[in-house]
Amino acid sequence: MKITREAKTAILVIGSILVFIWGYSFLKGRDLFNSYKTFYVIYENVEGLSPSAPITYSGLVIGKVNSIKPAKEGHLVVELQVSNDEVFISKKSHAVLHKPDLVGGKQIAIKSDFESSAAEDGSYLTGTEEPGMLSTVGQQLTPLQNKVEATVVSADSLLNNLNNIFDKQTQENLRTTIADLSKTMKEFSKATSAVNTMLTDNKTKIDGTFDNMNKTTANLAQITDSINSVNLAETVRKLENTMTNVDNILGDLESGKGTMGKLLKDEAMYNNLTDASKELKELLADIKNNPKRYIHFSVFGKKNTPYVEKE
Repeated sequence: MKITREAKTAILVIGSILVFIWGYSFLKGRDLFNSYKTFYVIYENVEGLSPSAPITYSGLVIGKVNSIKPAKEGHLVVELQVSNDEVFISKKSHAVLHKPDLVGGKQIAIKSDFESSAAEDGSYLTGTEEPGMLSTVGQQLTPLQNKVEATVVSADSLLNNLNNIFDKQTQENLRTTIADLSKTMKEFSKATSAVNTMLTDNKTKIDGTFDNMNKTTANLAQITDSINSVNLAETVRKLENTMTNVDNILGDLESGKGTMGKLLKDEAMYNNLTDASKELKELLADIKNNPKRYIHFSVFGKKNTPYVEKE
């Protein structure tokens, strides 16, 4: 069968039209040979989102943004082209507009609700926006910025007050005080060095002193053990018996029993002893003054002088 020139021309024209349609669709991000689903999302602001931006599901790229068109009341309609049929997208799924990093643009992440039925092709999903990293950091830094500003204002006021308080004389006194303090610290450092040197030189003596202290402590421990080993109960019992005997003796003396008791309590006996002592004293005095009265050596005899008691 011979193909005529007209048939060849028609086939060429039809092929060119098909290639044009496929190329146009390809440039717009559509693949004529693969099936996909289309969903729509309404946002108030899509700054940073561009057509052909990826659509992810738990980090997996399942499609791309097909177009962004203005809608009523200043909103924007974003057309989503999902080419992965294995991903379940429910009616209550959320299309979250977010920025995954600091460099790239925004993307849309699908968060599906498995408790509801699957969304049909061409249906609308709920659009939400997740704050970016810069926005989050900015929100967290705002309170810190306020505190820093307040601190700077307080520091400025403090410096102004210090400038007003610290006149030239005060500043000079402060410098002098700091210089004196520096000298004191140097002297203290020298004293510390001297003490360290002294301790180093007398280390042997100090060690000996501590050894003696340890020995003394050991001896005290032995003495304590010895005291603990003594029969204190027997000693206390003997001491109690001795005290009882002393009490009995004192009681007898108090009641006038015995010679010592009578001597202490019998006044007549006391007076007799006093008189006897007095007479003995007088006798000894007379013997001393007149020994011839009591010892006779006279050959011819002599009249004795009678004893006269001295007044």
